Amino acid sequence: MLHHTLKISLVAAACGLAFATTANAEEVTTERHQAEITTVAEGLNFPWGLAFLPNGDALITEKSGTLRRVGTDGVISTPISGVPEVVYKSQGGLLDVALDPNFAENEYVYLSYSEADPAGGPGNSTAVARGKLVGNNLQEVEVIFRGAPKYESGAHFGSRLVFSPEGYLFVTLGDRYSAMDDAQTLDNHHGKVVRIWPDGSVPEDNPFVGQDDALPEIWSYGHRNVQGAAIHPDTGKLWTVEHGPKGGDEINIPEAGANYGWPVATYGVDYDGSIISDKTHVEGTVQPHYYWVPSIATSNMIFYTGSEFPAWQGDLLVGALKGSQVARLDLEGDRVMHEETLFAEAISGRIRDIEQGPDGAIYVITDDRNGQFIRISNADD
Repeated sequence: MLHHTLKISLVAAACGLAFATTANAEEVTTERHQAEITTVAEGLNFPWGLAFLPNGDALITEKSGTLRRVGTDGVISTPISGVPEVVYKSQGGLLDVALDPNFAENEYVYLSYSEADPAGGPGNSTAVARGKLVGNNLQEVEVIFRGAPKYESGAHFGSRLVFSPEGYLFVTLGDRYSAMDDAQTLDNHHGKVVRIWPDGSVPEDNPFVGQDDALPEIWSYGHRNVQGAAIHPDTGKLWTVEHGPKGGDEINIPEAGANYGWPVATYGVDYDGSIISDKTHVEGTVQPHYYWVPSIATSNMIFYTGSEFPAWQGDLLVGALKGSQVARLDLEGDRVMHEETLFAEAISGRIRDIEQGPDGAIYVITDDRNGQFIRISNADD
């Protein structure tokens, strides 16, 4: 059933806020719940990352280099100042956003983005900066991580930011596409997950600390393009989801020092159908915990823990660029027991990020020039 609930908010220019949006609500039947999909805001320019402030407002990155605040009423702010300059090129730009676990005390916001070589060279890489959010400004901004080496490419930057219960910051990275073989060596950050402290320092118990020809930030390697990450609410372990090539999107549970196979082992082929590797398993590498053939073009993922959808509690929800869908994985412990495709016909646009809001609803942003910020709530009778 389609419910047309038109909401238009006009905001005076004197308030410094952009035009908020039209909202339409649509009910969708799923295996366990009726869900209502409502467009909270639109007009975002290729939004990429989403994080919620304590008051319920959302911080949303736009790939072109803009960070905005979106209110619960759908009002979109003018750009937040102080954001680092980004390389806006192909898949590069302003990427993820995350709040410090102690944000209420320290006001730190973390941003991942594609950064030009500060020395003026031709390359770029994924970087992470943090700053204090004061009003509509980021202050005391400092770069806490720079991927190495700087490499001339517009592809495969990763990148999600997620904090562990112990306070470590995990940063997921991509193999930079044409440098895919680097994912198997430890003298670079390509195709790696790294673990650092929030100030950028390296934990002493990282697996490659003190090892010659290995970068100490590296936690795991052999990844392709990891654009999703979440901490399991019961075990506290990091889970990631990464793009395969044509086939072979993977969920992994990265362990310290482990090799996840790319590109020597994969369940996919190249985009032109050619073989990247004829092996799906190589000794010394870890098999994916779960994978998709064909690909769904995974983005971010969450473990659902809210009360809005009680029958989904503990499930893993994975956003996808292909088919405008969310994959709901029914878990028993770590085992995937069942997969359900959600919202494929109700959401128009590639799902770039998925998050659980403070209200227990599910929120997604769509990857488009007229990107949408969408709320998914319970519509059970």
